[in-house]
Amino acid sequence: MLAIVNGKVYTMAGEVIDKGTVLMEDGKIQGVGRELAIPEDGKVVDAKGNFIFPGFIDAHSHIGIFEEAVGEIGEEGNEWTDPVTPQLRALDAINPADKAFEDAVIGGVTCAFTGPGSANVIGGQSIAMKTYGKVIDHMVVKEPAGLKIAFGENPKRVYGEQKKMPATRMATAALLREALVNAQNYKVKLEKSSPDKDKTVERDLKMEVLCDVLDKKLRLRAHAHRADDIMTAVRIAKEFDVDMVIEHCTEGHLIADELAELDIPAVVGPSFSSRSKVELKNLSFITPGILAAKGVKVAIMTDHPVIPIQYLPVCAALAVREGMKEEDALAAITINAAEILGIADRLGSLEKGKDADVVVWNGHPLDIKSKPSCVVINGEIVYENCKFK
Repeated sequence: MLAIVNGKVYTMAGEVIDKGTVLMEDGKIQGVGRELAIPEDGKVVDAKGNFIFPGFIDAHSHIGIFEEAVGEIGEEGNEWTDPVTPQLRALDAINPADKAFEDAVIGGVTCAFTGPGSANVIGGQSIAMKTYGKVIDHMVVKEPAGLKIAFGENPKRVYGEQKKMPATRMATAALLREALVNAQNYKVKLEKSSPDKDKTVERDLKMEVLCDVLDKKLRLRAHAHRADDIMTAVRIAKEFDVDMVIEHCTEGHLIADELAELDIPAVVGPSFSSRSKVELKNLSFITPGILAAKGVKVAIMTDHPVIPIQYLPVCAALAVREGMKEEDALAAITINAAEILGIADRLGSLEKGKDADVVVWNGHPLDIKSKPSCVVINGEIVYENCKFK
């Protein structure tokens, strides 16, 4: 049994507990409250004067796929040879030895969503994983956790330069629609198939993944910055009746009412960066606050390595500075992120039965001076007093 005691506990489940205790055993939270009984042989961490939070969740990154400090050889996120690659799996490209995983833990980020980049119209399958471990298969929380699609400048630039389709926004939308129609046709063939050799349908990895999208087993994660690109993504989602999350959503504040009415979540960012291309001209930290105020479920991203993953709470703090409610900003890197990723049954809040991913902060995490003094993942202390275990 591990007990963290005497700290201010932000459960992110609607309760803040002064001088609270979090009990953990066998990788799970066993209790959260005041004056809980602790076994005599239990290990105790005294969090007096500190803040206790669930581990933060980066709902959009490329950690482990675009590795740090190794140059182009560590860039595994974009398959430049085919604009439609739903069969690709982030699982097969992540290097847990990427130094950024250590930075994530030091920054209190215990779970990250990572996946392909935005070169392709359909980039591949993403994954939600813990940020501590040696073997990616043991770090998985959910796989696949989404299917990357991309609108706007990136696909048309990458393939337009090769004199291939898509070279326009029209072509990007057409390729996505075509792929989904092909998947619909593939489903019909499967339904009509039989064990009879003459009626067997050969496996098609691309179509199998897209069928999961059509069956709402897999959410589309739509890279879209500009308001018109966001609405193109929404239009296609409605046409095929599929679930979608808007990624980046840079101009989402311009169409906040529409997104709220459609009940489509948004993972916003990276706002702590320059306006490096045309579609970022309206980049601002006001976006997540405006969307949240309108009722859109919002998470905040780093888009690591665009913004280093350890600065996720800094991004949340800057959103608060620009008008977002503090409770909304904290939710955007905890429970909202977990719900958007479909992992809220395990992560995002401190509740009995959930994974024991707990971080003790020496000050409020949205204070730039604060940092974690103890990080627990799966019920084990992995980082304490500035040292990894």
